[in-house]
Amino acid sequence: MLRKVGTLLLISLALPAASAHASGLPDLLAGPSNTVPACVTPGRMMAFLKLRNPSLDPRYEGITVEYMRQGEQLGLRWDFAFYQMIVETGALSYWRGNRSGDVKPIQNNFAGLGATGRGVRGESFPDIATGVRAHLEHLMLYAGKPVDAPVAERTRKVREWNVLTAWQQGFKRPITYTDLGAKWAPGTKTYAGMLRAVSDHFGSSVCAVPDPQPHLVQEARGGVTSAVATAKGDGGPVAPARTAGTDIAQKAIEAAKVDGMGIRSALGAGPAVAEQGPPSAPFKVLNAPPADTPRPTAKAATVPDTAPAQPAPKASAEKTAMRSAVTMPPAKAPPSEALAPPPANQRCRVWTASYGGQKAVIIRSIVDQMVNFHVLDVHEGSEERESAAFIQAYAKNGKVAGEFPNQSQALEKAFELCPEG
Repeated sequence: MLRKVGTLLLISLALPAASAHASGLPDLLAGPSNTVPACVTPGRMMAFLKLRNPSLDPRYEGITVEYMRQGEQLGLRWDFAFYQMIVETGALSYWRGNRSGDVKPIQNNFAGLGATGRGVRGESFPDIATGVRAHLEHLMLYAGKPVDAPVAERTRKVREWNVLTAWQQGFKRPITYTDLGAKWAPGTKTYAGMLRAVSDHFGSSVCAVPDPQPHLVQEARGGVTSAVATAKGDGGPVAPARTAGTDIAQKAIEAAKVDGMGIRSALGAGPAVAEQGPPSAPFKVLNAPPADTPRPTAKAATVPDTAPAQPAPKASAEKTAMRSAVTMPPAKAPPSEALAPPPANQRCRVWTASYGGQKAVIIRSIVDQMVNFHVLDVHEGSEERESAAFIQAYAKNGKVAGEFPNQSQALEKAFELCPEG
């Protein structure tokens, strides 16, 4: 773990990057003005994945290399593709609340391709590398740049049936991940916000720390086959180890580059320089805590001022076809009066903070006529104690509105209550 409970600091990052607003998400296709941030490396991505899923199966060790290698080959913003994989699979846990989802880990299906709900498991791919390829090729299809002979049957069918043609013709600009979310899961307005929240969590947790595995960049770009490329769904054989001399040389090169890392584009963070500590940013502390109150760590951020949430539209056929099988309502149904959207005359915001646990609660409070929905990560068995400490320190007179199996499901509900304007 990269965080320690007891040395945690609550900072609610009031940044454009933390917003669920559509304009903040990048184009699907990478380019000179739309590059993957310098601090996004396979090593940091793997550290981030383990932060969100401490029980990560070891066979996924090289999945970040595959996303970078194949993403750069296709010319995609592969970092947000990776964030989408985290949302779709529950950080590779494949759990829906208190049970496993329709898609199983052995399928190597990282985007729910072909999973239409009601037990339909969707497609399966022979290894992790092929599963990553299927995900990225499907994104290319959405971007209007389909590849020849895609590996996923779902991708071939969507192309043959011209499912996206009319939608794509409505754009006079590049298609973004916000546009993707609106089409991928049209029954909810929270998809883009969930991608943004995962991106912000990466920025606030590992973006500024030294890359724990800098040699993985060379592995992704140097044509070296990742061990995960041959890791079968049943935990089969892996590729031979890399040359030690190459690793040593690459580590030296990466260490020399640390001071020259660029600024994360559009994420509101400072330079990714280890010696400077976490990226500086404007912040707001809610209800300054007593000196002896434990402080949770900030993880994501805010949603713009908004009117009350409207009922979600019915899911279209595209939603039925495309949406992942891992999203579901919270395990514990919260009281309806506690999780009601704010009145029309009140503004609202969504905040996230963490004590380091895997479960999450929503705490509702009102400060200066602002309705705040705090998504707080808590430890199982300590939900009441940690929620009470948070309320005392940061959300005076707040109420616990509901408990959720993980942050993603809590965020989806929070953004439903306080959607983008």
